[in-house]
Amino acid sequence: MKLRHFETLKPICPLCLRNSSKDSLLNLKAVHREVKGDIYEGVLVCSDLGCQSEYPIIDGIPVILPDLRSYISQFIFPIMARNDLGETIESILGDCCGPGSALDVHRQHLSSYVHGHYGDLDPVEDKEDDAMPGGIATLLRGGLELVEEIPPGPAIDIGCSVGRSTFALAEKTDDLVLGVDLNFSMLRTAWDVLNTGSVSYPRRRVGMVFDRREFCVNFSNRDRVDFWACDALTLPFTGSSFAFASSLNLIDCVSSPHEHLTSLERVLSDYGKVLIASPYDWSSSATAVEAWIGGHSQRSEKRGESEAHIRDLFKDGSNPARVEGLKLIAEKDAEPWAVRLHERSVMKYQVHLLAAQKEISK
Repeated sequence: MKLRHFETLKPICPLCLRNSSKDSLLNLKAVHREVKGDIYEGVLVCSDLGCQSEYPIIDGIPVILPDLRSYISQFIFPIMARNDLGETIESILGDCCGPGSALDVHRQHLSSYVHGHYGDLDPVEDKEDDAMPGGIATLLRGGLELVEEIPPGPAIDIGCSVGRSTFALAEKTDDLVLGVDLNFSMLRTAWDVLNTGSVSYPRRRVGMVFDRREFCVNFSNRDRVDFWACDALTLPFTGSSFAFASSLNLIDCVSSPHEHLTSLERVLSDYGKVLIASPYDWSSSATAVEAWIGGHSQRSEKRGESEAHIRDLFKDGSNPARVEGLKLIAEKDAEPWAVRLHERSVMKYQVHLLAAQKEISK
């Protein structure tokens, strides 16, 4: 955790925010390991004497979540996992654990997402591949064309995954940029790229066969970037903390898309802008059907079209679900994006992009 980000953004206790809507600042209680001013291991504590919840900093990543116990239990494997094993030993372990194991799922996720974030920077990757290596950077560029200009002030990249979009945002602004996500292994990868200037990941070839890819990367303004574990539904910041926010391919992956949008609006400053992108690949395993934005009830006036439903959330009118304070300023119906599964399998999407601006508080 970078002290500059902590001191500037002033995170608040997500438990107090969720339970009582209180803005209880977090204090740095202890530092157990520090390297060149960055805190690799420590503890944050809620300043409210009636709460005093603690939040750990693990391998440089502060974990600031309201359900800390369940999160740690869910992600204990990537939290405790080592990343210094060679390709041969990792391969033997993968064969022993077998398909569908925690290790297999872990490597598959990293294979797909690191390829989609940094593959275009890999000197031996086919840049013309249908799997669109580095496609997230292309998607972000298309979205920023709608935004036109990023307002001055801190920016937050919600659902940053392994971090390429966060680095790309930092190259477009002169202020702090924070990437937040729930997946600890993704955040650890982003943190490693930030601190080592190199990418190392298991690229799936077929079945349980993974090839280790390693290459150097160079991003300007990376000293202004940090990565935290935060919940997109309970962003632990006071109102008006950020001038810009991005939410790329996230809204169909959270339990409550509407809560995500209202939390996002809350942390934006007046006239702040937000970029939202989604292929609306709804799944009941991530989001209960009742919480989907479209994607069902084709007998309704909007015939279940997610684009029409989400557009309606940013319009003035009588819609009770309207996201108060955000006004749609531009959109693009179909931006290509792809997720590589292995050498012979690619999932292709058409992503809906929306740019919105926060109206001035009354």
